[in-house]
Amino acid sequence: MIVCHCQCITDRDIHAAIDWMRAADPATIVTPGKVFRSLGKRADCGDCMTLFLDTMRANANLEVPSDLQNLRPQHRKDKTSCKATPRSSTT
Repeated sequence: MIVCHCQCITDRDIHAAIDWMRAADPATIVTPGKVFRSLGKRADCGDCMTLFLDTMRANANLEVPSDLQNLRPQHRKDKTSCKATPRSSTT
């Protein structure tokens, strides 16, 4: 199926690029830009991006490597209210 008409990219091209990148470097983070570059192309109008991303998400090799998951610091969820002083109404 053609995913990007501007650059003639098919779903098979996208899957092959992701598989190739993951085989070359298992720790790589696969992005749409990297997929375009690996195919020797670049995004043009952007109309394909929704379908492009859906096609990427369907690939089993897209998963972020386990050693790179959950690197974002965990934020505390305080149940305290805002410390701002309420305004007094003069009207």
